[in-house]
Amino acid sequence: MMDVIQQEFLLPVRYPVHFTTSVFAASNTLLRDLIAAGQGEDEAPARVAVVVDRGVERAHPALVETIGAYCAKHERAMALSVPVLVVPGGETVKNDRRHVDRILEAIHAASLCRHSYLIAVGGGAVLDAAGFAAATAHRGIRLIRVPTTVLSQDDSAMGVKNGVNAFGKKNYLGTFAPPFAVINDASFLSTLSDRDWRGGATEAVKAALIRDPQFFDFLEQHAAALLDRDLTAMATVVRRSAVLHLQHIATGGDPYEQGSSRPLDFGHWAAHKLEQTTNHRLGHGEAVGIGIALDTTYSHLAGFLNEAEWRRVINLLIALGVRIYAPELDDRLDTPEDPGCILGGLAEFREHLGGRLTIMLLKGIGQPFDVHEIRTDLVARSIGLLKSLEAARSASAAQKAS
Repeated sequence: MMDVIQQEFLLPVRYPVHFTTSVFAASNTLLRDLIAAGQGEDEAPARVAVVVDRGVERAHPALVETIGAYCAKHERAMALSVPVLVVPGGETVKNDRRHVDRILEAIHAASLCRHSYLIAVGGGAVLDAAGFAAATAHRGIRLIRVPTTVLSQDDSAMGVKNGVNAFGKKNYLGTFAPPFAVINDASFLSTLSDRDWRGGATEAVKAALIRDPQFFDFLEQHAAALLDRDLTAMATVVRRSAVLHLQHIATGGDPYEQGSSRPLDFGHWAAHKLEQTTNHRLGHGEAVGIGIALDTTYSHLAGFLNEAEWRRVINLLIALGVRIYAPELDDRLDTPEDPGCILGGLAEFREHLGGRLTIMLLKGIGQPFDVHEIRTDLVARSIGLLKSLEAARSASAAQKAS
């Protein structure tokens, strides 16, 4: 005889994504109002700790002082309980758990509780590390994300995932924990390097390919403006990409990724492996661009995607200044079991996601579908084709320069 109790409950999730400029200007009350709205009428000012990406701090030397002044100006709503903590940006902050420990120590020193706030200012890696710390301290400190790169504003800051790297694998440790709020401040984008500006656009291309062919048209039409760092065009791209990511999370039926299909990871199986094999010399956005090019080319060579649409995707990536090939794609293709071979990314992707190997490919722009087997010979042919296209592109650029 068996006795079973089945328990089921639904947990509503809601968080706002705001778009503004100069979020820490004293006259901009958005952050203050968000925090004040989360407090009861008779409650004391909310305790706050702030983590800042070192790269952002260097690009904005007055930022730490400005944040302190903002909190002092709005002291009735928020109390900065420890000095602003500056941590390394990029994968460094996710590779070394001492940085997460420093964030946890700041949370502890500030005596933050579940009604307190950790404000994370930086690129996606810093938001990931801070989010992991916030989700695990007291099982959940309120997190306000202030993403500062194209990549984080149009993609990573929109979701409910946090993670840090371990055992040589990307995001091996992590949580699903929605933020309290996200604030996209366009003024941070003006100080990005050209490399980070271009790399961030790849996630917008991904979102367009799997969700919105009209958005893909827009990216084609505005590629030159985006390459020339037109902030108005990029603001439009960031907002539309953010909307698409949020819509997928809300309506895709799997916000916490319990299944095997991951539409938002189109192009990512190779991207994650490229980041690993290059020791993160390739940034995430750059690696995603190459991964998109690889999976789109595979879709074409496998007979799913016609040549015209394949060329549109490749030409858009090139027009945005995004690389479509890296030499590491060729490494050890004849020995797939070698840890340095790109094909190992398939097994690692399946392990990370769980269940059957599930890779998203394209039948058309805006027409994704899942497959459960990947032909290694077609991967090799796809890499060879991308290599030849990249060589032709480099030769053309050199000829123009001369």
